Order: sequence, then C-alpha cells, then structure tokens
Amino acid sequence: MEESGGDKSQKASNAIPGSPPSDIMDLSRMEDRMSFAYFERCTINRSDNAITVENAAGTIYVPAASLSVLMLGPGTKVTHRAMELIGENGATVIWVGERGVRMYAFGKPLTHSSALLQRQAALVSNSRSRLAVARRMYEMRFEGEDVSGLTMQQLRGREGARVRKAYRACAKETGVAWTKRSYNPNDFDSGSEIDQALTAAHTCLYGLVHAAIVSLGCSPGLGFVHTGHERSFVYDIADLYKAEISIPVAFRITAKGVYDIPGEVRRAMRDEFYRTSLVKKVVKDIKSLLLFEEDAKTDGDNLYLWDEKCGEVPSGVQYSSAVSGEEIEGDVP
Repeated sequence: MEESGGDKSQKASNAIPGSPPSDIMDLSRMEDRMSFAYFERCTINRSDNAITVENAAGTIYVPAASLSVLMLGPGTKVTHRAMELIGENGATVIWVGERGVRMYAFGKPLTHSSALLQRQAALVSNSRSRLAVARRMYEMRFEGEDVSGLTMQQLRGREGARVRKAYRACAKETGVAWTKRSYNPNDFDSGSEIDQALTAAHTCLYGLVHAAIVSLGCSPGLGFVHTGHERSFVYDIADLYKAEISIPVAFRITAKGVYDIPGEVRRAMRDEFYRTSLVKKVVKDIKSLLLFEEDAKTDGDNLYLWDEKCGEVPSGVQYSSAVSGEEIEGDVP
C-alpha cells in the first residue's frame, strides 16, 4: 500500500520526501536512550524524524533517535517508512506475540567502526582468550571470588548453584511456589504463571541486550559461554543481570496475582531498567569484556585496507604499482 503524496513528491523533486536521515554522529548514544517502548493495536508510521503511533484515541510522537527497542504487540501495523526510520536510527524492533516474543529485525549499528567486532571475533577464535573472557563474565557474577583457576565445567556448576539460590530466595521472599524452571518455548500459555513471568522478563532483557550489542557494532552470534546460536552473545551478556533484575521482577509480579502477567512484567521491567540505568551498565560491561585495559578506538568513520604485513593501510588511495610502491590519491572505494 502506497503512502499518499510520496510518489508525486519524489517524481517532482527527484529526492526522497521528508527530513534527511540523521548523521550517525548526531544520534543519541546507546547508554543515553530509552530502554524500550511497547505498543499494540495501533498503526506505526513516521512524521519527519519521529515515529507516530496512532489508534482510535489519537496520535503520539516518539523521537526515533531516543529509542533502544521498539516492541510491537498484537494488532500492530507498521509502514515501510517507519521501518526505514527505525533502521536509520539504530533501534531494535521486536514483534511481540501473545504466545511469546520473536526477534524480527534490528537497526544499523550506532557506529561505523568495526573495532569492537574485530576484537570480539579475535577473542572468541582463540581458546585461551575465549576462556579468559568467559572467566571475566563469571567473575562479574561472583564478586570478590577468584575463579581464575576454575575450568568451564566448574564455572558452569558454580553458576547453576548461584541461579538456583536466586530462585529459592525470590520464592521465599514473595511466597510464590517454586520447584524448577519448566516451560515449552513453543507454547507460552502452557507454562505456569511464574514460568510465563520469567519468560516475559527474560525476553525484555534479551531485547535490550541485543539492541546494545548491535548498536555497538558487535555480533550477537559470537558468544563466549554460549555457542552455536545466532544470539549466543546476547545470552552471555543477559545472564550477567538475570539474578538481580529479571528473576526478582518475575516473582514479584507473579505474587501480585495480576491478570495480565506478560503486560505487567513488561512494565515492571521497563521501570527496573530505568531505576538501575541498565543500558549504561550493559554498554560499559561489553566494552570492559572485549577491550580489557586497552584504549581501542571504537567510534568514528575510519576505513582502511587490510595488509598482511602492516595490518592496516589507508583507503582512498590508488595503489597503482605494487613493485615501485607508487601511490596515487583517489576516491574511497
């Protein structure tokens, strides 16, 4: 379905109508953005550089550059121009179904640099460095404990005990009956109330972490603890915060006996993200894990050519003679 006036304007001016795309340097940093916004039974469109959300009650405007995650619930319609704007501004879009949440698409990174992605790929491709990063992830969960000599098997055991302890503590505090985590990922409604709440809470956390990862230019699929899945790194990072954020929220909402558990959990997670400034923490932790103490440049619009001896050589140069070494300046490829 075409949008009114778009084609006529484009033919007349031979340019795309509306405001020009935001320059990447003008976009809000990931850590300064709203965690997520959820909408259902409405139409998502755009007006200049804002997302419009329209239903029978009226229209609201959301600055696209301030969004981390846009969650689209049942009955939502979204236009091509809205998706274009969302992509230009580096926001993640998640389609939210009544039986669970599926990742549909994500926007472009908020950086043109591939420094963090290259660093991530190098670390995960070497067994020693991969183990070192995995241990650092576990160290962040076991504050004050030395895990440098533990194997991955031992670390997994320690982590399993920590999570079980978190479940038991939340169950005791809220009075929610708890035995173990049991749910069918393909049938959300078949789970118990607490399992539904946990699934909804974890999904919100996954969405926010996924948005942070792709906004920094990293790969969601290159995990250090998890492996083999397109969101392995998402699960790695999200696991750092479950015991402090999503698990307590899920038990607290379940204990209230509310009718709309997924909706109440989403709203509670939104408030918790704001209260804990989680976006800033996620960005800081990812950079800490991948960069260690190095002062690597992860921003800017730097483009180089790879060289097996030098590592990097300038682009925008015409290397016309490999023998003489003559260089002629030219356009960036």
